[in-house]
Amino acid sequence: MKKFGKSKSKEKSLVKQSEDMKKTEREKVDERREEVLARGRKFKYPLQYSKHKLVFNTIIIAVVAVALITVAGWFALYKMQSSADVLYRVTNILPLSVAKVDGKDVRFSDYLMIFRSSIKPAGQDVDSDELSKEYYKRIALNNAEEYTYALKLADELGIEVTNEEVAELFAKHRKTDGIERSEESFLKVLQDNFGLSKSEYERMLYLSLVKMKVEEEIDEHAKELTKKVEKMLNENGGNMGAVAEALGGEVFYEDTGGMTDSRRIDGGKTSMALSLEKGKISKAFVSSNGDGYCFVKLVDKNEEASQVNYASIQIPFKEFTKRMEKIREENKIAEYIDIAEDEKAE
Repeated sequence: MKKFGKSKSKEKSLVKQSEDMKKTEREKVDERREEVLARGRKFKYPLQYSKHKLVFNTIIIAVVAVALITVAGWFALYKMQSSADVLYRVTNILPLSVAKVDGKDVRFSDYLMIFRSSIKPAGQDVDSDELSKEYYKRIALNNAEEYTYALKLADELGIEVTNEEVAELFAKHRKTDGIERSEESFLKVLQDNFGLSKSEYERMLYLSLVKMKVEEEIDEHAKELTKKVEKMLNENGGNMGAVAEALGGEVFYEDTGGMTDSRRIDGGKTSMALSLEKGKISKAFVSSNGDGYCFVKLVDKNEEASQVNYASIQIPFKEFTKRMEKIREENKIAEYIDIAEDEKAE
């Protein structure tokens, strides 16, 4: 039996050798290649599986990390109400909302910009006093909500503020106090005193210009009252005190009571007074503060124009404030952070 088995095996070997001899060289190469590939597949598929698993695990880890960062950021902004630099930068990149005013989102970045610039001059006093922080937060949020409502009305009324208007106002602010600073030195003042960059300050100017234009556009009562004041001044020889007394609390009367520094900041009244001849009254103009129409009468000024004496009547804008009060009463303002109301901040 053993001899038979050996002979059979030997016979098979001889048959295989005979078949191999009949194969062409190309067939032999192809056959060898297939043998090598077959051996490689034993290692390929486990490695391929490992690679897929690695990619899958990496995606899971990345998703979890993003979720954790998102939750941490949300908690820091909306619950802890942090105003840290890194979070402020995030709000400048992502369109996050801190509140909603009559259907329009209030940008978190606007709120933080106003808040940070408000507490910068106060320094450590605010950082160590939570009550003071709450007060400044409430003012900042109120202002951000007003600006947002002004943006909403501007869209509805077709009111626009151009880059040129912002640049012009920026240039005017560089000349505050009669000193024309270089842009570099002015930006250093902004950074040191308010923590504002140029783009942030331009954003503030843009918002204030939008609000001013909207207030002027919607306040029909102020327009009519301005015409009335102008007529009364023409009829009584420019006696501002008498006009203000006749109109009671509808207008504000002011006189410097003597010569005063011409570099004072007063919404543009001093600048207007300096442009007039003694005893003359200006045409109505909107205060650079955006709070109403003004008439100015020059009483006196010195030759150097460093001192000026004037009187003025201001017709305040009230319609915008009334509309803000109304939407607050109608609960059309939703706030996403918890800040206590403060009557002094209103």
